[in-house]
Amino acid sequence: MSSRDKRIKKIQDVVSKMPSLSTTVSKVLEICSRPDTAPNDLNKVISLDPVLTGQVLKLINSAYYSLMNKVTSLTRAIIMLGLNTVKNLALSTAVIRCVGQAKKSKALPIKHFWAHSIGVGVMAKLLAAERGVDMGEREEYFVAGLLHDLGKIPFGDEYTEVVRMTRRQQTSLIQVEQEILDIDHEEVGQMIAEKWKLNSALTDAICHHHTPQEAAPENQALVATVALADFYTCLFDIGNAGNRFPDESQLPTLLALTGLEWKTISGLSELVEQEITRAEVFLQV
Repeated sequence: MSSRDKRIKKIQDVVSKMPSLSTTVSKVLEICSRPDTAPNDLNKVISLDPVLTGQVLKLINSAYYSLMNKVTSLTRAIIMLGLNTVKNLALSTAVIRCVGQAKKSKALPIKHFWAHSIGVGVMAKLLAAERGVDMGEREEYFVAGLLHDLGKIPFGDEYTEVVRMTRRQQTSLIQVEQEILDIDHEEVGQMIAEKWKLNSALTDAICHHHTPQEAAPENQALVATVALADFYTCLFDIGNAGNRFPDESQLPTLLALTGLEWKTISGLSELVEQEITRAEVFLQV
């Protein structure tokens, strides 16, 4: 058995021990993927899950939405938030809970890891707005950004050496992963996305954010937007997921795939900080 096969086996063991997404979340994702879904359909599923019900009501009544009057009806909260936001809240909180139960890696302190992930999610959503993406679809960009680095979680302590080498050589993390471990976080991310049966856009964001041109054609613009958001977040040290030196040779391709200009992106810096503060509320629900 080669060292790569041994490592894959070890990682597969970790992934198989990660909790599955709850049946409620799977049901929410399934209902939201139907074109004729009504808020009441979602209400029926969510009301059976007291934790998720609490999270939806907490989110609509949080500072993020700063409403005058408290919302106590779940159906009203779903209508006001919109199906996409509720779907992505369910998915985000479920994933964070699942990952929270996974083993902790010394190489990537989880607090810094989520700070990076939130940064990418927020930036991807802002860039989606700049690209004229529909309001309802922008949440998908947030979740894609939030989940893009999931494949780093199952690595063991050998990842410390990867992070150290990345810093020493000042090269991109994924290159060092391939050199040292013979497997990278995109490949591991694929295992998690399959386990959780994530849709093709989120799966592509997890598996191709370093090579958006390899994503399915219909997902390339989303994946490239997430990749740009990741590039920005690494460059400006928002949180830390081990990658301090993004691959600058990728930048022209990413700008071409998204139709954005770098000055538009760098012009969003103040807004990014405000939105990160607001998005943290979204994740403490």
